[in-house]
Amino acid sequence: MSAAVLRPPTFWIKAALAAALVIAADRLFFDADAVGTSLGLFALAWSAAAALATPAVLRDPTGRLALLWAVAFAAVNLERPTLVGWLLFGLSLGVAVLAPRAGPAEDAWRWLQRVLLQGLKGLGGPLLDFRRLGAPRLRRRAPGLGAVAANAVLPLAGGLLFLWLFGVANPVIQGLLPELGLPRIEPARWVFWAMASVAVWGILRPRFLRRPRDVAEAAGDLLLPGVTPASITLSLIVFNALFALQNGLDIAFLWSGAALPEGMTHAEYAHRGAYPLVFTALLAGLFVLVFLRPGSPTASLPLVRRLVMLWVAQNLLLVASTILRTLAYVDAYSLTTLRIAALLWMGLVAVGLGLVGWRLVRGKSTSWLINANVAAAAGVLALCSVIDLSAVAAAWNVRHAREAGGRGAPLDVCYLERVGEAALVSLAELERRPLPADLRLRVQGVRERGQTRLALRQADWRGWSFRGARRLARVQQLAAGVTPLPPGVSWGCAGRSPAVAAPPAPPPAAPARPTAPLTAPAQPRT
Repeated sequence: MSAAVLRPPTFWIKAALAAALVIAADRLFFDADAVGTSLGLFALAWSAAAALATPAVLRDPTGRLALLWAVAFAAVNLERPTLVGWLLFGLSLGVAVLAPRAGPAEDAWRWLQRVLLQGLKGLGGPLLDFRRLGAPRLRRRAPGLGAVAANAVLPLAGGLLFLWLFGVANPVIQGLLPELGLPRIEPARWVFWAMASVAVWGILRPRFLRRPRDVAEAAGDLLLPGVTPASITLSLIVFNALFALQNGLDIAFLWSGAALPEGMTHAEYAHRGAYPLVFTALLAGLFVLVFLRPGSPTASLPLVRRLVMLWVAQNLLLVASTILRTLAYVDAYSLTTLRIAALLWMGLVAVGLGLVGWRLVRGKSTSWLINANVAAAAGVLALCSVIDLSAVAAAWNVRHAREAGGRGAPLDVCYLERVGEAALVSLAELERRPLPADLRLRVQGVRERGQTRLALRQADWRGWSFRGARRLARVQQLAAGVTPLPPGVSWGCAGRSPAVAAPPAPPPAAPARPTAPLTAPAQPRT
């Protein structure tokens, strides 16, 4: 909706909804020790307010679909709040309120521009609207309700600010404030209200970009010195030869398990090449996008098309080898959340390379390529918002730990402690297995501290969550027969805590000195 036109009835409905949402945010989140199901409840309320403030969302097909996705991600945050789920919820809700004024079939590039503009211009949205609301209008003798409210913002805000400062400086005024029924307002709360107001108002009154830029569909070959069909053909021949060398070495040492040169382990071979090879595949895809445009004379040559498809196939093999390298490194050491994210990223790179090759063969547009990649990335992010990757890593490490009978690396209990509550169920299951005494005590100490923190968070209504409740119930069930550690004894992830460790044995007593003779020494003769 254009910010230049304000319709008072609609405006005040949105203002009332925004005020209600800010009050709800203050109650749910301000000064909270943890965030739980409250985040999902606020997301559902925000979605309902957006639908009430912009009824056209429910009449637009794209708006309805985006609003359904926003409600779905709100439900995800209702079950377990996550940063990824919250970002996807905000993106879906932003698309929903912008959809009624957008075209029926727009690509992801145009939507990206609209969402970014909405976020940037929304930072000053409340101030701009109140300034326009308070501006004098022609053919109106008496000031309207909007002008009165806008003109009252500055004196009220300034008066509250000075009243708070005087209350800090004068204990008499500070003692009178509660008697007057005025709430105690800290500066941090003012900042929180301002941030919540900006975010809520940006959705209820979005700033619409009328004419976003389209994706530039370049036609013909790229005109650069030295870039000719012959140079591109020779480049593809050289690149295929080099990639064949690298892939041949991977097949020999990585896929077949042949002996490596002396002094190098398979884990070192796998780890050294994982990320540089992904970067190499990205460069290959960029080369195809820049120098081989669909429909260009160079891309239409049969030899070039065969070389490109061979190169794309080699890049896919390269990415597969990189994934295998990472899995080999995980087998040698352990699985972490970052390594799971790296594997997902490698899968997205492989999908992107396949889409680049398909675009060249089928003559697809750049918009099609962008939409397909965005859809793949959105699917992976949506999956990550539902699945707890930290819990997956913890379960894998416990299941493959060498101390628990697995063939993996020794268990890193300190990593499981850093993971937090996501590792509690795996730690409780590990306690039920036969373990060395030292490891059992370390696992039990980490599990008991994590269980206590989770129970405290679940006791707070603002930090309570459905997944936390199920996780706590499962841990209590698994640990029902375990004898708690005695009070005053604390076992950390690396061993017994030095602060409560048993006192060292006293040093051995010093040998007794020989006693002096009872008889006096003989006096020298004179």
